[in-house]
Amino acid sequence: MNKRSDAFSACHPAVNFFYFMLVLLVTMFLSHPVLLGISFLGAFFYAVRLKGWKAVAKFNLIFTLPAMVIVAFINPAFNHYGVTTLFYLKTGPVTLEAIVYGIVLASMLFIAILWFSCYNEVMTTDKFVYLFGRVIPALSLVLSMVFRFVPKFNAQVKVIRNGQKCVGRDMSNGKLIKKIRYGLTILSILITWALENAIDTSDSMRARGYGLKGRSSFSIYHFDRRDVTVTGILAGLLGVCLLGFHYGFSFAQYDPVIKIGGIPLTPWSVITYLAWTFICFFPFLLGLWEDESFKRLEKEMRMDRDIPWYLKEDEPGSEQKVLKTDMTFTEYMNGGKETEGGTECELY
Repeated sequence: MNKRSDAFSACHPAVNFFYFMLVLLVTMFLSHPVLLGISFLGAFFYAVRLKGWKAVAKFNLIFTLPAMVIVAFINPAFNHYGVTTLFYLKTGPVTLEAIVYGIVLASMLFIAILWFSCYNEVMTTDKFVYLFGRVIPALSLVLSMVFRFVPKFNAQVKVIRNGQKCVGRDMSNGKLIKKIRYGLTILSILITWALENAIDTSDSMRARGYGLKGRSSFSIYHFDRRDVTVTGILAGLLGVCLLGFHYGFSFAQYDPVIKIGGIPLTPWSVITYLAWTFICFFPFLLGLWEDESFKRLEKEMRMDRDIPWYLKEDEPGSEQKVLKTDMTFTEYMNGGKETEGGTECELY
C-alpha cells in the first residue's frame, strides 16, 4: 500500500488545525520564491505520504497543472507592468516581471491546493465539528458537509451510473441526444439525492440536540503531553520565522522591478528559511520518526522471540534459575529438587 499510517493525524485536532492555518496563510499571502519552494516540497512529500505518489501525480497532472499554466499565461498577456520588455502582443508588451509574477501566482494556487488536499485527509468531519461545534454549531455543520461534498458526490455518481447502466440509460449508450438526456437524468437524480441528504442530516442532528445550550458531547480527543511538545516546537519555529519576516527576509516585489529579500543569503536569512523548512516538513519528519521507532521496536520484539528460552534473562526481582547440564527430567519438573515420592513439586 502507498498510504501509510500518519503520526501527525493522531495529534489533537487543535494542533492539526493550527498547523494547516499557519502554512496556508503564509503560502497564500507571502510571494517569496524561497518560501513558496519550501512550502511546495513540504506539501508534496506529505501528500505522497498520505495518499501515495500515484494519486498525487494523477490529480496534479489532470487538474492542477493545466490551471497553473493558464494563470501563468493570462497574467503577462493582460498586465504589462515592469521595465524588462521581452516582446509585443496585440494586447501590449510582455515583460519579464509580469511573466515571473504570473508564475508565482500560479505556484501559490498550486501549493495551496496541495496543502488543502492534505488538510482534507487529516482534518476529518468529526475533528472539525469537535473544534467548532460549540462555538459556531450551525456553521461548523455546514462546513463539515461542504468539506465532504466532493468525495461523497463522486461515490454517489458511481452508484447512480451503475444503476442506469443496468437499464441501458447510461451516458455511454445511444447517440449524442440520448447521451445528453441520460446525463441530465443522472444529474437530476444526483441533485435530488444531495438535497434529501442535506435535509436528513439536518433533521438527524436536530433530533440529537445538536447546537442546544448546555448539550454535552462525547469526544475521544485529549490534549496530552505529545500535543504539548508538538505545539511548543511549532510555536518556537514560528517565532523564528516571524522574527525573520520582520527583518524583511520574506519581502518580494515584482513591480516595476524584481526585488527579493534575503537574497543573497545571510546567516539570519538561512536560519529563517531553515525554520520554515522544519515547519513545512514537520508532519513528514514526524511520520518518519514514528516509522523508525516502530521498526526498532519490531526488531527488538523479533529478536526476543527468536532467543531460546534457556538464554533469556529473568525479570528483575525473580529468582535466578540455575541450569544444570546433568539435570534429570524429574529434577527439572520439581524445580531442581529431587523428591522421594514425587508428590512435592515446585513450579517456576
